[in-house]
Amino acid sequence: MQLSTLLLSALSVTVVYAAPAFPDLNVAAASPEGIETMTEYFTMLAQKVQQSRLMAAAPVCDLSKAVMPEAPVPLPPVSAGLTLKHVAIGRGTQNYTCDLKNATAIPVANGAVATLFNASCIAATYPDLAKMLGRVSLQFSLTQSEASKKLAPSNLIISGKHYFTNATTPFFDLDSSPEQQLGGVPCAKDAGTPAPADAPVGQLGEPAVPWLKLKARVGATGGLQEVYRVETVGGSAPATCKGMPATFEIQYATQYWFFEGTPQ
Repeated sequence: MQLSTLLLSALSVTVVYAAPAFPDLNVAAASPEGIETMTEYFTMLAQKVQQSRLMAAAPVCDLSKAVMPEAPVPLPPVSAGLTLKHVAIGRGTQNYTCDLKNATAIPVANGAVATLFNASCIAATYPDLAKMLGRVSLQFSLTQSEASKKLAPSNLIISGKHYFTNATTPFFDLDSSPEQQLGGVPCAKDAGTPAPADAPVGQLGEPAVPWLKLKARVGATGGLQEVYRVETVGGSAPATCKGMPATFEIQYATQYWFFEGTPQ
């Protein structure tokens, strides 16, 4: 299989979930920085395809070769006995609430909602390209457009959805179709670390949300045990509630790494 075929296959699209809305090109919000990001992404993609013509065979999609990104202050390592099962790009919103009676109050996190897109093979074979996916996807806005049901501009296959079942339980549903049943996992936060200082900012110039290690709560299926949130882009709330509504959303993107097995 040619590398170009592998890339196109890995970035092909299927539609499973309608919430949150799929990213659509936000031409009105285009900025010089956004244009630079898009140019970098498509240049890198073109280089990968060009390189394929010089290769005898395409790299094998081997998740055992994938190396999870590490923050300057590392998260706790993956527990012994676990192996990587899936890597997804999460694209959605971090949600917050504000006390309208106190403009100096700090916004309170109120969960998140995201669609998950299958980036396993890209993460395993082209980590530099995978690193770009969150940043480039945030150059596109979330809309209700029925004509653009894909993760622009990569066309990654949808592999699940992420939401909170209560105030403290993030849930990841990877049973995206009858053909793909990877399990579901309610989680609890195990550890967090600040995003790198050079992490890409969000659409409003806000910093990237922290990187996280999550552990499965009772009720997980598919052998899922641990989830890491890394390579975050944007998503942070403003420092205070001044000028903010009672509830609001900040768009974000990230990588989620899912590990399965029996911890030792």
